[in-house]
Amino acid sequence: MTTVYFVRHAEPNYANHNDVQRELTDKGLSDRELVTQYLADKEIDVVLSSPYKRAVDTVRDFADKNRLTIQTVEDFRERKVDSVWIENFNEFCKKQWEDFRYKLLDGESLGEVQERNIRALNHILQEYKGKNIVVGSHGTALSSIINYYDSSYGYNEFNKIKLLMPWIVKFVFEDRTCIEIEKINLFEK
Repeated sequence: MTTVYFVRHAEPNYANHNDVQRELTDKGLSDRELVTQYLADKEIDVVLSSPYKRAVDTVRDFADKNRLTIQTVEDFRERKVDSVWIENFNEFCKKQWEDFRYKLLDGESLGEVQERNIRALNHILQEYKGKNIVVGSHGTALSSIINYYDSSYGYNEFNKIKLLMPWIVKFVFEDRTCIEIEKINLFEK
């Protein structure tokens, strides 16, 4: 069996509109310790991450304390919304969850995000078969992965975790078959 712990990043600085370079807030930097504590006894073999700074920085504390290198995987990046800042983000999200093909002019649909994240996941399931893996991730990207394996996970479930940062979802696989999904709220431990 292969176990993958997807770690949704801690609280980011939304004042920084650069999606790739958006850093964690002071609270986010502090809260990543919850990730380190949760993963401490999980016998992690590999740490991967979206290349976005907030995702990398959320798993960095754990990786550093366990002398593991963080390998970035481009296809685990967050959905590209558009080239401009979206003011009514909730309305946009709802439209995307209602239609997995909906996207703005210079953005990605949820279907495209899901396809690229599942492709990356299948690659690591093959490359690290039988290992325990951590992946630094994002709310929408991670939600699209959950939806791939559990189609009942939609906008309402996504909306419930929108402000839950960091958040961990544990997936257990036999080969490429997902046999378990466990959602872990670090603030309830």
